[in-house]
Amino acid sequence: MRRFSLVVLLALVATALAIPANAAAARLTAAFTLTGNQGKYVVTNPGTTAISNWSLEFDLPSGVTASSPQHVTINQSGTHVRLTPAFYIATVKANGNTEPYSPTFNLSSAVQPTNCTINGANCDGSGDDPPPPAALSATYLASGSRGTYVVSNNSTTALNGWSITFDLPAGVTASAADNGAISQSGTHVTLNPAYYNTTIGAGRTTDPYSPSFTLSSASATPSNCRVNDVRCDGRPDTAPGAPGNLRSTVKTTKTVSLAWDASTGGSLPVVAYQIFQGSTLALEVADTSATVTGLTPNTDYSFTVKAKDRKGNLSPASAALSVKTSNPSDDTAPPSVPGNLRSTATGPAEVSLAWNASTDNTGVAGYDIYNGSTLALSVLGTSAKVTGLSPSTEYTFTVRARDLYDNVSAASAPLKVSTTDVIGSGYARVGYFVQWGIYGRQYFVKNLDTTGVAAKLTHLNYAFANIDPQNLTCLQGVTRGTTQNPQDPSQGDGAGDADADYGRPMSAAQSVDGQGDTGWEGLRGNYNQLKKLKVKYPNLKILISIGGWTYSKYFSDVAATDASRKKFVASCIDTYIKGNLPVYNAAGGPGSAAGIFDGIDLDWEWPGAEGHAGNHIGANDKANNTLLIAEFRKQLDELTKTTGKRYQLTAFTPADPAKIAAGWDLPEVAKSLDIFNVQGYDFHGAGSDNSWEPNRTGHQGNLYADADDPYNFHFSVENAVNEYLKVGVNPRKITIGLAYYGRGWQGVADGGKSGEWQSATGAAPGQFQEEAGTRGYSNLLASVPNCTVKHDTVAVATYCYTGNGGQWWTFDDVWAIQQKAAWLRSKNLLGAMIWEMSGDPGTLTTALDAALK
Repeated sequence: MRRFSLVVLLALVATALAIPANAAAARLTAAFTLTGNQGKYVVTNPGTTAISNWSLEFDLPSGVTASSPQHVTINQSGTHVRLTPAFYIATVKANGNTEPYSPTFNLSSAVQPTNCTINGANCDGSGDDPPPPAALSATYLASGSRGTYVVSNNSTTALNGWSITFDLPAGVTASAADNGAISQSGTHVTLNPAYYNTTIGAGRTTDPYSPSFTLSSASATPSNCRVNDVRCDGRPDTAPGAPGNLRSTVKTTKTVSLAWDASTGGSLPVVAYQIFQGSTLALEVADTSATVTGLTPNTDYSFTVKAKDRKGNLSPASAALSVKTSNPSDDTAPPSVPGNLRSTATGPAEVSLAWNASTDNTGVAGYDIYNGSTLALSVLGTSAKVTGLSPSTEYTFTVRARDLYDNVSAASAPLKVSTTDVIGSGYARVGYFVQWGIYGRQYFVKNLDTTGVAAKLTHLNYAFANIDPQNLTCLQGVTRGTTQNPQDPSQGDGAGDADADYGRPMSAAQSVDGQGDTGWEGLRGNYNQLKKLKVKYPNLKILISIGGWTYSKYFSDVAATDASRKKFVASCIDTYIKGNLPVYNAAGGPGSAAGIFDGIDLDWEWPGAEGHAGNHIGANDKANNTLLIAEFRKQLDELTKTTGKRYQLTAFTPADPAKIAAGWDLPEVAKSLDIFNVQGYDFHGAGSDNSWEPNRTGHQGNLYADADDPYNFHFSVENAVNEYLKVGVNPRKITIGLAYYGRGWQGVADGGKSGEWQSATGAAPGQFQEEAGTRGYSNLLASVPNCTVKHDTVAVATYCYTGNGGQWWTFDDVWAIQQKAAWLRSKNLLGAMIWEMSGDPGTLTTALDAALK
């Protein structure tokens, strides 16, 4: 009896010692067993209530991989492994475990995992309790290629508003969302709710209306899931592990080159490394090597490195590394000159270079590549890629060698290299799609497809985005009509059309893919149709065009100072390139328009010169226009460093030499712009309110100056383009504008010239009541009876005339387009720009396409 009591007592003591005093009774535990190369974790719930949404993480020795999972999915990054349970074991009942469906997997070597945690706490139950669950969590369920996220509200109150982000393997896409809206940029995906599941009741989930989507690869599994920027399993983020094996690869008198092993662990991908010189941050890089410059010769330094993840969480510091810079008096002989500098590849924004190695008595430390007289970059080897360049631009490069004591060689022989244009080969065909075309014109994004023109365009510019008059940022998310008076100085103040952009449901008949909107999608309207158009025509570049005749009022204000430029540009990139639309009618939200726009088109009409009535004009507009465009280029290039995608920057630019002189420093602007879309129309017209040239007809887009032109200024496409060429703008940056609409007068005398340059009584009736004097090409041909088409073969201009005292219209037709296309080819211009696509039944773009092949 006494012996039995002692055994029982010892067993109870042993049990008590095995359970840490601070362990929680309801905490999950996990026990690992290894049979051959197969590992197994049995997850146990010792508590009195069921526990859901668990995940398990552990580390493996370097080089060991986990594969062939059963009852679980595996995500391995370096040595760190995360197990996510299948839905049928995602909840562990009270006093239960995962048997007989416990997670199993194969290991490439029979090893024991280390650092095991389950829901952020130690798998053996030791250590502090994990923090309480987040208010929202999300569980991923897979069925073939269809994925679903069930979002749970773990709080005691209803929660309104959520979004999920996650990553997919390279090349995998998510589409066909139900009960939500998908947007994807590269490998990163944002999932926004539909309006009916954006609020989740206390203790409830999104079922039966959980958002789902289709993955292009059924074997793909999302990773790095976040709901409202918190891990989907509700646990707090963990920082990356410290980088290892910090070492010096090269040192000179003024520089130290460092390398280290990549950081592992952490709950988010590592995006950068910070190098510290003592306690001071020296620089931040994306790779696992860097060179610290500007050091003092013959001096001791201490370096450490920290990893930074996507949310900015920093790892612990690496082990410190002490390095002493070299003494310059130990060597004063420079290296030999690098030889055979050559270009190995070019693109629209980069040039790849290579050269023969230099020699040196102590060793070559690296090479400095100069773009003109400016140091572009320094490298350790004998090749480099110079990025951030402008398309269709000639650059001169030289290379100098540096030895281990910072003796510098003479420059190599200079090498002239030109970047390619943004097309690569052939000719650009840039079409404008007008936001408001879906109303009276009944021209939808789908029409670009059904008329066959989408397949023939290289660029589509969506017109227009506005400027917020109070905040001086890009404006989106409002619906406010403008007055009927086209000259009202306040016509564009605060105006926009979020409904047309992304709020309006499109019917099946109006949809590119024939699939109508239900009205519950997170992205509808023209933007969703543009997204569908890109799926069908993946090579088509779509740009958001900012400004235009009505929306240019506040350009002078946003361009006025360095701070205002930075603020404005950042807002435009955030709204349109990153796609963070304001919520409107349950559409929009963070990332909702990501991936639609490939760049930005600027349409300031006009810097330093008269434009729309009421437009602000500043004395420094010309200089500020250059700086604004440069700021767009700078911020877009910075974004490229994160996304790996280059974004195009174009502008609609004037034909009038006076407007060019007032607002455009063409050689400087050319350093930032990819394309000058030069105005090739509106040379003459009556204007919708007869405020322009109501009493005399005139060609609106003649190729050559007309000797019969009675005005003291002789506009022509040729004269306009020559203004750009004579100051050195590369012709492969220039497109010429074509008019897919006509300008017309009435009461026109014959004058023996079929109405050319003759007296008139005012603007002819237009296609729309508020647009007297203008008609789309197809409407013009159909709606103006007895208008005989004629061609001025000397000026290269098309017009039609109904007879003495009747109407006279000027426009581009197939003949004019063919002539202009032949001319631009002879000048080696980049291509043609079109205002605007709704006027074309398909014949004009087909003619342009054929003429440019």
